[in-house]
Amino acid sequence: MKLAWLRSLETSHQDCVWACTWVPATDKSPGLLLTGSLDETVKLWNPEDLSLVRTNTGHCLGVVSVAAHPSGKIAASASMDSFVRVFDVESNNTIATLEAPPSEVWQMQFDPRGTTLAVAGGSSASVKLWDTAEWKLVATLSIPRPEGSNSKPSDKGNNKKFVLSVAWSPNGRQLACGSMDGSISVFDVQRAKFLHHLDGHTMPVRSLAYSPLDPRVLVSGSDDERIHMYDAEGKTLFSSMSGHSSWVLSVDVSPDGAAIASGSSDRTVKLWDPKMRAAVQTMTNHTDQVWGVKFEGGVRGCLLASVSDDKSISLYNYS
Repeated sequence: MKLAWLRSLETSHQDCVWACTWVPATDKSPGLLLTGSLDETVKLWNPEDLSLVRTNTGHCLGVVSVAAHPSGKIAASASMDSFVRVFDVESNNTIATLEAPPSEVWQMQFDPRGTTLAVAGGSSASVKLWDTAEWKLVATLSIPRPEGSNSKPSDKGNNKKFVLSVAWSPNGRQLACGSMDGSISVFDVQRAKFLHHLDGHTMPVRSLAYSPLDPRVLVSGSDDERIHMYDAEGKTLFSSMSGHSSWVLSVDVSPDGAAIASGSSDRTVKLWDPKMRAAVQTMTNHTDQVWGVKFEGGVRGCLLASVSDDKSISLYNYS
């Protein structure tokens, strides 16, 4: 397994780029790269040459998360202004505006079938589920305090449950979310029921990704500089990998399930072999912290995108 650098675009935005995802191809449009920046814009890019397809405005503060519907026709952007904007990819028309007070949204993701948008609710210590047919709030999954915790509900300790990250299992049955205190909570979505915590990290969990091939395997990245692999159903940590020299801000699993990519505050992108439990490659083309890494499995082979505080986008070929 290896990454081959393809191209980079300096100053893709006017400020730090904190989010990226891939919009699936449709019968009208090829697959596109979607990025969100602290410059308050969302941009769509053609991965063939990183040419700009469209710039979306509409937020009044920085964009911290973007998500694409599996149909490729709808996408969403979340901003520090506490609003989620859902828009038509082709026309950029606003489909819905979801309010997320009293806190910021830090991450969001559509479920594999596209029926629900999960929004990690920051200081509300919860994940909100929105129905994508009518854009109604259908459930709020609250993060319980770990057993043995003696903090009262009124304690400020609830801020430690600040939800930073969210990921759907590939079968759409479970939802995992990572918190400021280093814990990961797993929910049964259909029953809107908390199942269990996954422990092991000692600092905020900023990114989560399930293996696309195995609904049990969950990968996490944390400020403790480690990448963990869990059996999310069996509640066991079966691999802990280190190699970054600062916070792990983003993780993703390759479409073949054989590799993990990570982005870090140490300014690098790393490719990991889970079987070896080690990094097999380090990319050093960014000059500031790397907030997002995302694989795309498509007709062009498999691409990996990375975005950074240095305002740039980089694309790599994964093989």
